[in-house]
Amino acid sequence: MLYFSKLRIISIFLLSLFFILFASSNLFKFTNNLLDRKINLGLDLQGGSYLLLEIDNTPVIEQKLQNLTITLKNYFKEKNIRINNLNLNNQKLLFTVEEQFKQTVLDVFTDKESDFNPYYQRFKSHQLDIIEENNFFIVNFSKQGLIELKTSSQDQALEIVRRRIDEIGTNEPNILKRGNNRILVELPGLDDPMRIKSLLGKTANLTFRFVTNNDEDTFGAEKLKYEDSNEESMVSKRIILSGDNLLDAQPRMNNETNETVVSFTLDRVGAKRFGKATSTGIGKQLAIVLDGKIISAPVIRDTIASGSGQISGGFTFQSATDLALLLRSGALPAPLNIIEERTVGPDLGQDSIKAGIIALIIGFILVIVFIFVKYKIFGLITNITLIINLFLLIGVLTIFEATLTLPGIAGIILTVGMAVDANVLIFERIKEELKNEKNNLIAFDSGYTKSRTAILDANITTLLAAIILFFMGSGPIKGFSLTLGVGIFTTLFSVYFIARLLTVLYISKNKEKEGLI
Repeated sequence: MLYFSKLRIISIFLLSLFFILFASSNLFKFTNNLLDRKINLGLDLQGGSYLLLEIDNTPVIEQKLQNLTITLKNYFKEKNIRINNLNLNNQKLLFTVEEQFKQTVLDVFTDKESDFNPYYQRFKSHQLDIIEENNFFIVNFSKQGLIELKTSSQDQALEIVRRRIDEIGTNEPNILKRGNNRILVELPGLDDPMRIKSLLGKTANLTFRFVTNNDEDTFGAEKLKYEDSNEESMVSKRIILSGDNLLDAQPRMNNETNETVVSFTLDRVGAKRFGKATSTGIGKQLAIVLDGKIISAPVIRDTIASGSGQISGGFTFQSATDLALLLRSGALPAPLNIIEERTVGPDLGQDSIKAGIIALIIGFILVIVFIFVKYKIFGLITNITLIINLFLLIGVLTIFEATLTLPGIAGIILTVGMAVDANVLIFERIKEELKNEKNNLIAFDSGYTKSRTAILDANITTLLAAIILFFMGSGPIKGFSLTLGVGIFTTLFSVYFIARLLTVLYISKNKEKEGLI
């Protein structure tokens, strides 16, 4: 019915004013924290960096197989099964067994309850495949096992990348999966892309190991270069402590030496292991190794039982800050390679904003003129409603501090078109009703009622498409679907509440007038 109670009118007014107030915060500065919200601009509007990272899973696969060699040795030793010539070659684990143990080994690997070869119920397959040829065994990852490993590695890398970027304070970063071995990073407004690339390009695998000689270390040793020079030292492969035991890391100024250092704090387990290692290793050099390079190798003078220490290495404050950030965020499970990089300058972003606004204004003006010429006073009501609808849409986006992209502007323009379409359907239906009904109130009420189904069908189907695009798409596609989806709700509200209210106010004063539309 064409009737609005005072309470309903006040509610519509206050709700509209609420969203318009938030929309205006994009133009004016409010001291109120609640109102101090703005729409964030996406990469294509604000400028920034676009990085496509690819995960190198080769080290992960090799590390998993290396860990498996120790597990296999211990397991078969307990079972009194002798395995020979155990070695890793080309991402395959090779070994031989005596004829009498062959079937036992095969059964161990094919057992669904195997301790070191998980069985995936959804794949109906094990993590590892085993091939036997004349008592010679070859173990490698199965197809399903590789999928699981890559997915797990990607999830871990995504979380670490997110931590590192969040630590820098980049506004509204967009970090997404691509396939099972790639990560997309969009950083709007980024002013230092080289620093980001440097941080994301480091695995940040930190280890503490003793400097040793190859012939006296039972765990084996390897030559590693110092990060700031070409010098090399023989370092034990035995890991005393890893970055997993770090609780915190911060850049500090050493008052005694007046140099910048990275101060770290260990967890309870790490503090205990570090204290034991330093107590038994007094007089030895302790190498601090990051991504295969020695940062520093100080001589242990005393037992360190406090669970804290310092890393020195000729750092600047910026490099110390970055190292602390890397250590706090954790080590990447695998190296990340930048395979695609794009930078959008702020000037180009401003050009996109201007182009989008110009397109919106031109389209809006043409629509306003057409509607006014076509429907006269009701065209004016529609135009007022369209303007309010835009404010409502921007207000909702502002409340949630959504990110606006160039396709998002296209979604706003499309929203204007859908709002016009809804009003045209209503007015054309009213025209048909006026041919058979002389009472203006009844004709207008029937027009609104009978056009409702067509309008709802059109908007609901569009909303479903927007929801699918939002959850299935990414980046600009999400921006488009977000503005379109929100625009559908604001359009329905403006058409059936604001426009209808204004129509009621006019009709009630001109109910006897002929040729209203």
